[in-house]
Amino acid sequence: MNFALILLILVLVTGVAWVADKLVFQPARRRAAQDALAQFDQQQLAMQGAGVQGSGTQEGSALASARAKVRDDKLRQPWWLEYSASFFPVILAVFVLRSFVVEPFKIPSGSMIPTLHVGDFILVNKFEYGIRLPVLNTKVVALGEPKRGDVVVFRYPKDESMDYIKRVIGVPGDVVAYENKKLTVNGQPVPETAMPDYFDEEHIAYFKQFQETVGGVKHRILNDPNVPPYILGADDFPDKQNCQYNSQGVICKVPAGHYFMMGDNRDNSADSRYWGFVPEQNIVGRAFFIWMNFSNLKRLGRFQ
Repeated sequence: MNFALILLILVLVTGVAWVADKLVFQPARRRAAQDALAQFDQQQLAMQGAGVQGSGTQEGSALASARAKVRDDKLRQPWWLEYSASFFPVILAVFVLRSFVVEPFKIPSGSMIPTLHVGDFILVNKFEYGIRLPVLNTKVVALGEPKRGDVVVFRYPKDESMDYIKRVIGVPGDVVAYENKKLTVNGQPVPETAMPDYFDEEHIAYFKQFQETVGGVKHRILNDPNVPPYILGADDFPDKQNCQYNSQGVICKVPAGHYFMMGDNRDNSADSRYWGFVPEQNIVGRAFFIWMNFSNLKRLGRFQ
C-alpha cells in the first residue's frame, strides 16, 4: 500500500473542499444568512405594527434567540463539507511532516540486531539527504549524501513497495570485501573489537559480538560461527558483474549512484551481498531515533 499516495489524494480532496468553502460556499452562506435575517426583521416589524407581538423582556430574549437560530441555520456547513474541510489542516500538517521532515517506521525483522530490535518504532530524517517530491521521489534540493556507517531506510530494489533498513557500508566507487567474515573497504580492514557474546532471545542462542567502526561510526555487529562465510543463493541483480563471489565471501565495486548495504546481524541479514546495490533514488532517509518499543521502554533514544 502506497501510504504517501493515499495521503496526497486526501490532501488534494480535502484541500479542494477547504478552498471551495472559503471562496464559494462560505460567502454564499453569509449572503443567505443576511437575507434570512433581513426577512426575519421585516416580519417582526410587521407583527409589531399590527400589535401582534409584545415588547417585554421575556419576549425580547425569545426574539433574540429566534433571530440567532435563523442566522446559525444558514451559516451551518453541510455535513460532508464540514468533515472534509475541517480535516484539511490536520492532513496537510501530517503530509508535510511525513514527506519532508521525519517519518515513523517499525522494525519488522532482526537483521539489524543488536542495534535495532524487532518491534522498535523509529524516526527517519527525511531532509538530511535532500528534499524529494512526495510519491515521485524525485530529488529537487540536494542537501547531502548517505555516508559510510549511516543507518538508512530505503525502498527495496527488487520490490519498491517494501521498505528496508540497513547500514551503509560502501558509497559510489568503493570496493567492499566481506571475506571470512572480515570487512574491508577500499583495501583497508574495518576496525573490529571483540565484545562479550550476545544472547539472542528470538533464536535462544549466543552469537559472537564485535564493535565495528565504519566511517567513524562505532556500532555493534553479530556473527554466527555456525554459518559458513560464503554467500549462498545470491540473486541476479543490475551490475552483478561488479561482484566476485568466492568460497570466502564476496568482493564488490559499488557503481556510480548506488550504495552497498549490510545488516548488523551479519549472518541473519539479506542485504547487498544477496540482492545487490541500492540506487540513490531509492533512499528514504537516515534512521536516528527509537521513539517506542512496547516490550522494552529502556530502548528509547538515539542510536548509531
